[in-house]
Amino acid sequence: MQTLDSYRSRHAELRQMIDDLHSILTPEHLKVRPNAKTAYELLCDLGDKVKKHLAEEDRSIYPSLLIHDDPKVKSIAWGFISGEKPLRKVFDDYYKKWLKNCDFNFSGDFVAETNEVFEMLAQRLDREEHVLFPKLVEIGIFQEARAG
Repeated sequence: MQTLDSYRSRHAELRQMIDDLHSILTPEHLKVRPNAKTAYELLCDLGDKVKKHLAEEDRSIYPSLLIHDDPKVKSIAWGFISGEKPLRKVFDDYYKKWLKNCDFNFSGDFVAETNEVFEMLAQRLDREEHVLFPKLVEIGIFQEARAG
């Protein structure tokens, strides 16, 4: 079973990947083919990690929330579950449009759409940290991390 700390670590890892990608997703960097290839690989890794993150939540967090006695808890769970569908679709569409063919021709449109995907992901992580995680601590599914 995952712990609150493991979810927070995963969030930190995803945010770091986005920060790293922001630094190389510039027209100057992407003109250099090895940089474009690295960007491609990192974007694919990010997509895989996001899919694994969402799947882990589906398996280990939401089932217990959906059967909870408090209707507010159930509502929060359904909100996050329904919020996954558009995020997954955006990632799938993005991959098909920009990454599937490995051509590394990353235009201004690519960078703009990538930044939109990053923003959507950051908003999701923020909601998990500020809405979901505190509720999980409140209802006893997770314990707040102790200072070590």
